Amino acid sequence: MTTTTTEPISTRDRERLIRAAIEAKNGSYSPYSKFRVGAALLTPDGQIIKGANVENASYGGTICAERTAVVKAVSEGIRSFVALAVNTDVAQPLAPCGICRQVIREFCALDMSILLVPAGYESDGNSAGLLEMTVEKLLPLSFGPEALELPRPG
Repeated sequence: MTTTTTEPISTRDRERLIRAAIEAKNGSYSPYSKFRVGAALLTPDGQIIKGANVENASYGGTICAERTAVVKAVSEGIRSFVALAVNTDVAQPLAPCGICRQVIREFCALDMSILLVPAGYESDGNSAGLLEMTVEKLLPLSFGPEALELPRPG
């Protein structure tokens, strides 16, 4: 079963989402790696949920920004999303790690937009380096709730 989003995001919401991911990065707790990541999820009603990476001295306890945003939303009862933006301090756009991809897949439609925002992104029409893809492109041939003959949450 393929899940779909209802409509593409507007230019205004796209910029709001990107700015929120950039702002979320400021909440990063990354004293060990110094690698800051911010993520922002857009809901169908226009709400934005932000998350930042939170490291732990026991490295396995670290949680990525993307999972922080998803878990924050889901724990508040929000299970439907329109788009995700991710930002780091690196000049080229970086994609979520494998476990984040699987968590995103659990709650997001296969054709949902994911915006990978490089450091130094400018909204003045110069979106050089911005990479947009879908959940399906990020995690092809993925395993999700449908494989268990269950509907996707949301």
